[in-house]
Amino acid sequence: MVEIKEVELKKDNSIFGQISEYNHEKVVFCHDHDTGLKAIIGIHNTVLGPALGGTRMWSYASDAEALEDVLRLSRGMTYKAAISGLNLGGGKAVIIGDSKKDKSEALMRRYGRFVKNLNGAYITAEDVGTTTKDMEYIKMETDHVAGLPEAMGGSGDPSPVTAYGTYMGMKAAAKKAYGSDSLSGKKISVQGVGHVGGYLVELLAKENAEIFITDIYEDRLREISTKYGAKVVGMDEIYDLDVDIYAPCALGGTVNDNTLSRLKCQIIAGSANNQLRDEKIQGPALAERGILYAPDFLINAGGLINVYSELIGYNRESAYAQTERIYGYTLDIFELAEKEGIHTQLAATKIAEKRIQSIGKVHSTY
Repeated sequence: MVEIKEVELKKDNSIFGQISEYNHEKVVFCHDHDTGLKAIIGIHNTVLGPALGGTRMWSYASDAEALEDVLRLSRGMTYKAAISGLNLGGGKAVIIGDSKKDKSEALMRRYGRFVKNLNGAYITAEDVGTTTKDMEYIKMETDHVAGLPEAMGGSGDPSPVTAYGTYMGMKAAAKKAYGSDSLSGKKISVQGVGHVGGYLVELLAKENAEIFITDIYEDRLREISTKYGAKVVGMDEIYDLDVDIYAPCALGGTVNDNTLSRLKCQIIAGSANNQLRDEKIQGPALAERGILYAPDFLINAGGLINVYSELIGYNRESAYAQTERIYGYTLDIFELAEKEGIHTQLAATKIAEKRIQSIGKVHSTY
């Protein structure tokens, strides 16, 4: 038995109060009894092009939590594409479940059928809890998928490019804060050493940074610690470290009312999406505390840039070259924030929204 609901959003829809807050174009709820699939696809904005964003598989505490995550993530993808100069809209999807236990070929292929039914308005790719192999399964059911293995003509794992963009943003922040973009000797805490976090640690180790790491998976911590000489710290301990740079590279919302007062860093620059639990609260608070924040949707855009290049004719060197521009973009954001007396997240959002509005005058939605 397969059920699907497409909900065209209205501001006065009390059932989807959260949804109207973020002004999404469409949210699709997907369910398949036979495979156990429970998924939500959020299409935030398609003014610049079709919505592209990865599919995350996670064990959410509730359906409401999953909905909030997909809404925030898909909105972030809109801004990420816009500020990076890509002709893409913003979308994201979440599959509710444990990726280590609940995932199957049938589940991923059934999910691919739902993506197909959106007729190109949403293009999926990998994210937390999904892999290039999962994209192969989705590809069996729809052409609206990216991040395929290189053997299939795709761009492969986007994680190294995401990490590289994050690294560029971090170096730009160091340049702004310290006058030099060298990270040698800098104390850097990396929260989450999965695919992206692991590659970021590798880049930091090559610069002789002093690295502290934490993660929910102890085997991954041992591997990264042994390979790069990083010091392992506790999940909660990460917030109390006296470091130069804090790099959130796991799930979002780690900069919040409970953690902000504990942070002793001068810079926050990581690859996680939606690092600020509430950007209207933590954005100004970081500025008041003198902590330089490199906006997440700007510096973690390398993966999206990599996947986008797959859609237009993949060239890895070109993807890295475009990702390297994140360094300059980040400095531009800092300059705008300083000039207008606003926090950096707001400065980045203003630039992204300005592009969407200007292109919106010549484009309709996708």
